[in-house]
Amino acid sequence: MSRQTSSINRFRQGEPMDEREANRTWESLRGAIRKIHSNQASSLSFEELYRNAYNLVLHKKGELLYTGVQQVVSDHLKTVAVACTDCVDDRLLEVLKQQWDEHKTTMVMIRDILMYMDRNFVHQYRKVPVYEMGLVVFRDQVSGHPKVRGRLLQLMLEAVAAERAGQKVDRILLKHIVSMLVDLGVQNRNVYKEDFEIHYLESTSQFYAAESSEYISKNTCPDFLRKAESRIEEEKSRVDAFLHESTLEPLCRIMEEEWIIAHYQTLIQMENSGCKAMFAADKVDDLGRMYNLFQRAHMAIKEVQEVMKECVRTAGQEIMQDPEKMKDPVSYITALIALKHKYDHFVKFSFKDCQNFQQALKSAFEGFLNQDTRAAQYLTLFVDELFRKGIKGMREQEVDTNLEYTVTIFRFLQDKDVFENFYKLHLARRLLTNRSLSDDSEKLMISKLKGECGHLYTSKLEGMFQDIKLSEDLVKAYRAHPADAGSAIVLSVNVLTSGFWPNSTTIACNLPQELQECCNKFESFYLPKHTGRRLSWQWQHGTADLKAVLGRSRHELNVTTLQMIILLLFNQQQELTYNEIAAKTGIPPEELKRHLMSLYVTPKVKILVKEPAEHDRSKDPWPEDVFVVNQAFESKLHRLKVPLVALRGAAAEIQMPASSSGAADVPPTVEEDRKHLVEAVIVRIMKSRKTLEHNQLVIEVTRHLTGRFYPTPVLIKQRIEKLIEREYLERSSTDRRVYNYLA
Repeated sequence: MSRQTSSINRFRQGEPMDEREANRTWESLRGAIRKIHSNQASSLSFEELYRNAYNLVLHKKGELLYTGVQQVVSDHLKTVAVACTDCVDDRLLEVLKQQWDEHKTTMVMIRDILMYMDRNFVHQYRKVPVYEMGLVVFRDQVSGHPKVRGRLLQLMLEAVAAERAGQKVDRILLKHIVSMLVDLGVQNRNVYKEDFEIHYLESTSQFYAAESSEYISKNTCPDFLRKAESRIEEEKSRVDAFLHESTLEPLCRIMEEEWIIAHYQTLIQMENSGCKAMFAADKVDDLGRMYNLFQRAHMAIKEVQEVMKECVRTAGQEIMQDPEKMKDPVSYITALIALKHKYDHFVKFSFKDCQNFQQALKSAFEGFLNQDTRAAQYLTLFVDELFRKGIKGMREQEVDTNLEYTVTIFRFLQDKDVFENFYKLHLARRLLTNRSLSDDSEKLMISKLKGECGHLYTSKLEGMFQDIKLSEDLVKAYRAHPADAGSAIVLSVNVLTSGFWPNSTTIACNLPQELQECCNKFESFYLPKHTGRRLSWQWQHGTADLKAVLGRSRHELNVTTLQMIILLLFNQQQELTYNEIAAKTGIPPEELKRHLMSLYVTPKVKILVKEPAEHDRSKDPWPEDVFVVNQAFESKLHRLKVPLVALRGAAAEIQMPASSSGAADVPPTVEEDRKHLVEAVIVRIMKSRKTLEHNQLVIEVTRHLTGRFYPTPVLIKQRIEKLIEREYLERSSTDRRVYNYLA
């Protein structure tokens, strides 16, 4: 059989092209395109075909060429459409894929032949490019054929349904069909979305709505969560395998809607297997799965937080009302620590340390712990037991861990000053009776409290250790010793043994000569009897009784040691500047300021007068200020105590609790301390603001004090009245609810 070859007559360059020649050239191109469609492209000369197409466009025959090509492609695809429509359903996807692949290949060849027309004629007359034109014709006549389009959608949906049912499907074939639909989305059409995605999402929603409703009615919450997680991952995998990436987001929304949002309330409240049951049974993984699934459903997460808070509060109330635990503070606090540790584990591993869950846990503990002061007292008893017996045999890390658990519960206490009061009592008992197993551990606990509440919170704890009994015996022995004979100064000393008491900062100062000699005599008496010991004088904790002549009256002044050092300077000079006082006393600036101010700002015991008066509005001493003794001072009292500004009692009376049963009332010493603290805060705020309305002042005072306790509006109002009586504040003449600060 002889081989046939195709020949195309060349068009002679430079000659004008008439209609007959144009038609002849087109006929040769049409025949070539038909051969391409018949898979006979190997016999063609693409160079000649390109040249003939070029000549047609060059001689203004582009319309003839474009419409002709469009018609040839259309005629060919009509036969393709017939092949698809006549195909049985089982073969339709494969036939469609095959025809699509062949069509793309032929259109690439045709596009290459007509490249010049694409660059010129098509661009100039805004026609659809040749390749895209082929896609449009295929879309209209093949994939969009009435007898193909519906069957194609049905077959794809059935394949997905079969895969959901656990059957194997040809994912590669489906991926090719999806790719075809995406490629056909030209000329402002989204064939993939219109012909498949919309219907796929609708069927998916219907399928999972039915499946999830049936599944939740027959299974537990953890089982449902595992099923939901599995189904969501399956759908994501399906998108990765053969669907278009644009389907992922709407598909995820549907899955979340049908599996999570529609059922989250039922899941959370499900009896015996819901959220409460999972918390009770320590289902960390299941709760983590719930959290991961509920993340996009804000209200669902919020409800889980509320359930967790309810579980914590319920468990906490059970601990607080347990008669056995109420009798045993150690068991009581141990149960609270175990409860906190349990839910910390949930927050960390189930809820990924979510800040909202941390806040919910904090709120729940604060809610039941602050109903009374029992938790504060029991916590100090727990620490007392720990230091007396509990830490024996523990490693350093174990001790630190136990103390950290204690501080964790401490953070939830609102009335931290109540804890301080109870802690001070038990700490004093341990140290005075030498029953603490480790001074280092004691200091570590104080350090942790300082880190939580600041140095002011622990200043009393660090300054309260006074060995009263030994000091009293020591003072009696000293007064009977010849070293004290003939001394005009009556010296009383409390000696603190460094092995039992925490370190305290020593304030350096220059003592008057007579007092320095008295101290030297005491050291000469004490040190020979206690070899190897060193005395470090804590002047800031001392007091003194001075006989003073102020104007025409004589008084006995009870002052601090540092105030005494300041006042004795005025026996030698009638007036002194602030800088001179600082130089002569050597007292550090902050301590000097506090002790000096107490001598001239307290109205009832204004021993000194500060000049010049223009600085009186601030009351703070300035370097150039001059101080003189107040010769106009008058008082009906012979013995006067000069209070230290903003200073609460440095030494507290040691009172051992009568029982360990707990008390709901705030101790009287704490109540008294609160009064002074509230007053100090009010003065500080008013000094800064000068004028403030009552409600605003209450808000500011509350904000400043919440780190130690929550002051009641009644307490704040009472202290305001006291400050008005003592002429720190006054009511405005125009509005009695407005206060003015008095200099």
